[in-house]
Amino acid sequence: MPPVIELEPAPTSEANLEAAAWVFKALSDPARLKILAYLASHDTGPCCGPEGGICACDLEAVTGLSQPTVSHHMKCLISAKLVIGEKRGRWMYYRIDPKGFALLRAFLPRIGG
Repeated sequence: MPPVIELEPAPTSEANLEAAAWVFKALSDPARLKILAYLASHDTGPCCGPEGGICACDLEAVTGLSQPTVSHHMKCLISAKLVIGEKRGRWMYYRIDPKGFALLRAFLPRIGG
């Protein structure tokens, strides 16, 4: 897994292209897309408290994946700056990273012409 690199709206540097490649790699897995779609459409899950976010245990139930596999996918999404994770007690809670998605939306038109 590469270091976390900040994606910029314009593909002007080698580091930014590297960041973009990592974001697209993170988006290339069907399980991660399913997780992102779930996070984008749910503010909280059955196991969440008043702080919000989706518990890793909810993502296990939604995806049918094991805890280690969900954890692996979440590390990829966090590294790509698409998801924010927060540990509360013994569980991780996740939510969409609005800044990361805003940068992705700004970046896409610049490579599309």
